[in-house]
Amino acid sequence: MPKSYTVSARLLTHYRRTARALPWRRTRDPYAVLVSEVMLQQTQAARVTPAFERFVRRFPTLAALARAPLGAVLREWSGLGYNRRARDLHRIARLVPHGLPGTVAELDALPGIGPYTAGAIACFAFGRRAPFADTNIQRVLGRFFLGRPATNGEAVALDAEAMPRRSADLWHHALMDLGATLCKPRDPSCDACPLKEDCRFALASAAGRHPDGLNGRLDQPATGDGPRDRAMRPAAYKDTDRRVRGAIVRALTARDMTVRSLEKEIGDERVGRLTEALVADGLVERAGRGYRLPL
Repeated sequence: MPKSYTVSARLLTHYRRTARALPWRRTRDPYAVLVSEVMLQQTQAARVTPAFERFVRRFPTLAALARAPLGAVLREWSGLGYNRRARDLHRIARLVPHGLPGTVAELDALPGIGPYTAGAIACFAFGRRAPFADTNIQRVLGRFFLGRPATNGEAVALDAEAMPRRSADLWHHALMDLGATLCKPRDPSCDACPLKEDCRFALASAAGRHPDGLNGRLDQPATGDGPRDRAMRPAAYKDTDRRVRGAIVRALTARDMTVRSLEKEIGDERVGRLTEALVADGLVERAGRGYRLPL
């Protein structure tokens, strides 16, 4: 197995030439890193970039976010989906308006922050050498060391072993970029990869062997517990409660509405039930006979 330092050196050299210009990579402000990591949960970087820039302009600090009503936060979040993320960001701001804690354990205890996001914030904002893995990292490290995508637990263990002593932030950015641009789930560009000479997946593929033994499939979706994991294909979005919940919140960003007017606008029989579910989640509140975003 190749020495970890040779792996990191090749990867970081490649990253310095090809790094994606993402706005949250230009700062170590813990608040900005928090916002970016929460937005990146289940949302692609291309969609997050403009939303992130708008959000931090409107709410530039934890204290500013804490002072804002949840309804204003949800309006600014509109279009990103998974509105619980905005609610949890708001809760975090009101819990720690003067600054985020700096350890993985303390971050993990905040609302909506799991092991992945806690590790990412500790690494990117506070410079800690914290192992963590999203689906890109699972795929890159798993293919390189195991010849297949790793589970989340496997990837975190591999990350802890292979991570360089310095530049842990650049290491993780480089792994994510490699997974997003070259080491894709389908049709990976192994010939252009800086790690191809020692990658078990690339070597097996070049030799005509199917690395995962899945009857001709070069890869399989990784499984794991990270917030960016999409291991199983969900039901069609148009059929999900999530679509209707999002439509209700979007409708209420414009004005207060009754269930009848929401049903007429959205055209779905689940509106009444899901509006009440949103009330229970703290994302919507009753206003007389109608509903509104929280004040």
